[in-house]
Amino acid sequence: MALRSHPTARQLRLGAELRKLREAAGMTARDAAALLGVNASQMTHIESGLSGVSEVRLRRLAAHYACTDEMLIGALTTMATDRTRGWWEEYRGVLPPVFLDVAELEYHATFRHDVELLHVPGLLQTDDYARAVFSYTRPEFPVSELETLVHHRMSRRTILEGESPVEYEAVIHESALRIRVSSRNAFRSQLEQILNLSAANHVTVRVIPFDLDGFAGASCAMMRIGGPIPRLGTVLRDAPHGTAFIDSEAQLGHFRTLFRKVKGATLDPDRSRDFIHQLAKEL
Repeated sequence: MALRSHPTARQLRLGAELRKLREAAGMTARDAAALLGVNASQMTHIESGLSGVSEVRLRRLAAHYACTDEMLIGALTTMATDRTRGWWEEYRGVLPPVFLDVAELEYHATFRHDVELLHVPGLLQTDDYARAVFSYTRPEFPVSELETLVHHRMSRRTILEGESPVEYEAVIHESALRIRVSSRNAFRSQLEQILNLSAANHVTVRVIPFDLDGFAGASCAMMRIGGPIPRLGTVLRDAPHGTAFIDSEAQLGHFRTLFRKVKGATLDPDRSRDFIHQLAKEL
C-alpha cells in the first residue's frame, strides 16, 4: 500500500494515540511490528499516520498493549475504518491542509467551544465579515482565492445548521464585538447574525464586557473540538507560523479548566444577547 503523502490531522492523531499506547506498555516499535508480522519501518509509518491500520490489527495491538479501555479502543477503531469523504474534500489541493483538517474535525465533533478576544468566531461570521478578515490578513490573495476561503468558512457552518447540529458555545470579548473589520452596515449585519444563530437551542453565546470584573485571560483565545471521548478532544490555537493542534492529555485538561474560568467571567446568555442587541442598535 502506498504511503500517504499528506496525512490529515485525524490520521496523525490515530497514529499518535497508538504510539502512546505502545509506549505505555513499554514496548518498542520493533516489538509491535513483530506482533503484526511487519517490519519496524511499517510500524513507524502507522504511528506517524503515513499508513492506515485495519480494525483486526488495531485490536490485536490494543490487546498486547493491555489496553482495557473499550471506549478508547472503539473510538480508535472508528477513526481507523472511517472512509467519509466530506464536503471539505473539494478544497483539497486548493486551500492549505489546515482548513480541511479543521472542517473534518468539526464534522466528527461532539461539541465545539470557542473563546475569541479580537474577532467574531469563524462559525458565527457573515460572508462580508469573513471576506474583510481574509482580505486584511492576506491582501495578496487574488479575488478568486479569497472567495474560495470565504465559501469554505461559510460551508463549515453546516455543523450548526445541518441535520445533526453539534452543541456550540462561544465566549466573545466585547472588543471583538466593537472592532469594525468592515463597514458599519456590514458590522451591524454581523451582530444580527450572532443574535439569529444564538437563538437556536444548541448554540450559546456569552459576552465578556470591558467593565466585568474577574477576567485576566488576555491570551486565552482558543478553539475546543470535542472527540468521541474526552481523551480524543483537540484544542486549536493560533501560533506564529500557523495553527497549533494540541492533544496531549495534560494540555487538554489545562484548557478544559481554562475554558471554565473564562466562562465564569461572562454575562449569562440572556444578558449577552441583550448586550449584543444594544451594540447593534448603536450602529
